[in-house]
Amino acid sequence: MWKNEYNRWKEFTELDADLAAKLEELTEDEQSLEDAFYKNLEFGTGGMRGKIGPGTNRMNIYTIRKAAEGLAAYVNDQGLSNRGVAIAYDSRYMSKEFAVETARVLGHHGIPSYVFTSLRPTPELSFAVRHLNAAAGVVVTASHNPPEYNGFKAYNEDGGQLPPEQAEIMIDFVNKVENELKVDVADQKEIEDSGLLRWVDEEVDAAYLEALKTVTVQPDIAKDLSVVFTPLHGTARHLVEKGLHQSGFSSVHIVEEQAKPDPEFSTVASPNPEEHQAFEMAIEQGKSIGADLLMATDPDADRLGIAVPNKDGEYTVLTGNQTGALMLDYILGQSEDLPDNSLLIKTIVTSEFGRVIAHSYGAGSLDTLTGFKFIGEKIREYERTGEYSFLFGYEESYGYLVKDFARDKDAVQAAVLAAEVGAHWKNQGKTLLEALDELYEKHGYFLEDLQSVKLEGKEGADTIQTIMNDFRDADIKEAGGKKVTAVEDYSTTIRHLVQEGTEEEIDLPTSNVLKFILEDDCWFCLRPSGTEPKIKFYYGVKTESRKDSEELLASVKATVNDRLHALI
Repeated sequence: MWKNEYNRWKEFTELDADLAAKLEELTEDEQSLEDAFYKNLEFGTGGMRGKIGPGTNRMNIYTIRKAAEGLAAYVNDQGLSNRGVAIAYDSRYMSKEFAVETARVLGHHGIPSYVFTSLRPTPELSFAVRHLNAAAGVVVTASHNPPEYNGFKAYNEDGGQLPPEQAEIMIDFVNKVENELKVDVADQKEIEDSGLLRWVDEEVDAAYLEALKTVTVQPDIAKDLSVVFTPLHGTARHLVEKGLHQSGFSSVHIVEEQAKPDPEFSTVASPNPEEHQAFEMAIEQGKSIGADLLMATDPDADRLGIAVPNKDGEYTVLTGNQTGALMLDYILGQSEDLPDNSLLIKTIVTSEFGRVIAHSYGAGSLDTLTGFKFIGEKIREYERTGEYSFLFGYEESYGYLVKDFARDKDAVQAAVLAAEVGAHWKNQGKTLLEALDELYEKHGYFLEDLQSVKLEGKEGADTIQTIMNDFRDADIKEAGGKKVTAVEDYSTTIRHLVQEGTEEEIDLPTSNVLKFILEDDCWFCLRPSGTEPKIKFYYGVKTESRKDSEELLASVKATVNDRLHALI
């Protein structure tokens, strides 16, 4: 089957010259050829992401055109084609080229595009969709994936990633494109001259920065905080630097070696602030100047990591759960006149720490499936109904949203708020670690972990499904000595209450996710990644001390890994 697809490309006389040359290089490597052609690069609910190169299972101008053709059909189907599509891109290989190819396809259908003249953060694209009253948005990015990857993320008219119902409509349009090699495109100069390709930049930047001012909770507090910031060769420098300065932070130091956009991300093993190695240069610079706070963003600037000095002067990188807890507690503790119906929105794999903090202040909380599109969807729903007022949204994977002028996770907003939280506690004579310890003392010691198992290619995808099926079918009674009290299967949206022997419905969309609820506020969860060839195992425990939580966490993980290792 895959050989038919390979031959179709091989025999296409108008194939892009660079792709044709790369395809020729693969002719002696049948395994690589099979991986490039054994399936179509999947366009899922979050768009698509894959390695750059020739083939139906790769990111290239033809698979981009196929996605853009589906987007054009979607926009026309919504009756919104006159409003156009906002398009942004990051610092990866082929990002601008893929953005222009998207605009060329849309232009062929008479749909205007608003394309940034240079790279911009994902959250600014989310803002731009709303600011420009566009029908949809696109970001060309692979977030924090390795350099050989790129991706295509689609946004709806609200500036959020497409939720399942809208995504299914667009996926259907994409899948109806029978031959990606034959998608028609307009000439770039012609659509520029006709106004169907409109370049944008400073006006949207200025509007975003104005909205960013609303993130500040206490405008008048002293902001004598020394900050080191690294954009990890991505898109964030301009807006983060300006945002911090306009918020009153004057001691902001950039890691210049990582400030220049670089598709190879040459100074880090991975441009992911979740990985502690990404902070090495920031830590070195932080020590040299005695910085109070280190911050790093991923290439498309929708994730933020922070590190703070401990009592020994060494920098500790906080987890996403810890940073989110500190931000949430600060907003609730320092904001004036919060609505009575304020609501925290987090994901099912995010720590219960946030829920406990929210409830301690009388605020509500809600869980969504993993993926910020679900948080954005809920913001829009409650904006319409007035049932709740959005307070804060976050997920364990370093994604936060403070104000809803964007509808995706926003590391620029998060950077401004994190600096303010750091300044607030410095004014109280405390570090962020000391503030965090106080929260643990008050609410219990919540500890989480994430384990990712990489399984590439067709064989890896089959193994991932085998793992999910095994855990789904197993009658697991305990983990780490803690009894299983419930099993939540999001593929069927059924919660099995073990001790009661009953079932109840989960009011969330279907997803291939399993969550095991253990006694005493402990849990673990299995979720195949939607963007990488991985299966992820999430863990959460709570005791009254760090030591006890560490021991319990290790014990729960050991139970899971004993079963996992028999399967791989």
